[in-house]
Amino acid sequence: MNFELTREYVEHIEELVEQKNRTAIRAEMEEWYPADITNLLIELETEPAKFLLTNLDVSTGAEILADLDPHDRREFLKHFTSEEISRYVNLFDSDDAVDLLNEQPIRIREEVIALLEDREQARFILDLLHYDEDVAGGLMQKELVKANVNWNVNETIEELRKQAEDVGRVYTVYVVDDNGKLLGTLSLKKIVLAHKNTKVESLYEKDVIYVETYRPAEEVAELMQRYDLDALPVVNVQGKLLGRITIDDVVDFITEQASSDTKAMAGITGDVEVDDTIWEQTKARLPWLLVGMMGGILAAKFISFFEGDLKIVPAMAAFIPIIGSTGGNVGIQTSSIILQSLADKSGMDDSLGQRLIRMFAVAFINGFIISCIVFGFNLLIGNEMRLALVVSSALMSVVFLASFMGTVTPIFLDKIGINPAVASGPFITTANDLIGYAVYFGLAHLLLNL
Repeated sequence: MNFELTREYVEHIEELVEQKNRTAIRAEMEEWYPADITNLLIELETEPAKFLLTNLDVSTGAEILADLDPHDRREFLKHFTSEEISRYVNLFDSDDAVDLLNEQPIRIREEVIALLEDREQARFILDLLHYDEDVAGGLMQKELVKANVNWNVNETIEELRKQAEDVGRVYTVYVVDDNGKLLGTLSLKKIVLAHKNTKVESLYEKDVIYVETYRPAEEVAELMQRYDLDALPVVNVQGKLLGRITIDDVVDFITEQASSDTKAMAGITGDVEVDDTIWEQTKARLPWLLVGMMGGILAAKFISFFEGDLKIVPAMAAFIPIIGSTGGNVGIQTSSIILQSLADKSGMDDSLGQRLIRMFAVAFINGFIISCIVFGFNLLIGNEMRLALVVSSALMSVVFLASFMGTVTPIFLDKIGINPAVASGPFITTANDLIGYAVYFGLAHLLLNL
């Protein structure tokens, strides 16, 4: 049965909550997946949402809390006691538990860890808390299955049965030596098919892809994408196996990065959501709007210097919007492609010279086609040949300059450690408007003898 979240269904659940009808609520929720209940929970007020969650099976509640948006979860859990939170955290994977606890005040965090029934889970969480969230150590979970290289198959199977109880998904078995150093991987198929007395040493694959705890999250995501990995082992500088990063954690990171870049390209700063307060949304949007406004003021002032020219050739005014919009569009297109290449580290990096050569080739073709169309349009509507040449030449120049700006700016920002996505929004558009108008009126002066 497909879940459909409607206003009527939300009101129906609210009515059951108001009646404290626990039996009916449990019966209703048994039909849905935890992800569906998460969407329902977001639509409820805090008290009804808490009543709903606390009347579900604890394991289902844990899945729902793990799936909640961090901002929503942080606000929601303000209404829970440390003891109530610990009931759910007991069932979390260690990496998800750390994410949740990092959202809480220090006092709540420490109380929850102290209340955890699974002391191994508590130890795992403490191990992970000191890692930054944007490195491999911050993405990894401690739960995994591993086998000692000296075990035989029979010993391995017995140990894996014990270890797998705390592991949600078993992607592969990691092979370690007596000191815990990662040696390789062992497929479950080989364990099942091998004789019970066969040593792990003769079965495991020594060629293993791994990542150190300090590696940036971007590098982790790139590795897992390049080699199509479901899980990636994490080691310390001595090569000791510490944990693993699963594909769902990487997908979450990639989604967050894409969302952040999209907002940056749109001129939105900070982590803002649609349901944030009016003031928070205003603060996130206003800075780049002010930049765009200042750019518009500068452009208007710049154009005002050429009022005399516009009086002599009024037809020039009709093409000002085309100059501005073409430059902005070309700049955004070019910078978007450069951003994509900067994000994809799997291929060989082109030098700046190679990128510029390719950019100039594309700009020439696009600029030539656009210029020819505008030139023909000018002649068609009866404008002078000289004006047609000015507009066409200006467009050709603007395409070249906007392509250059769209290529160089993201690369420069990336080199100095600034998110290059900010170059693809208002900054590029505003800069190209000013450059485009300067080129347009400059060529008009030269070709029209103004």
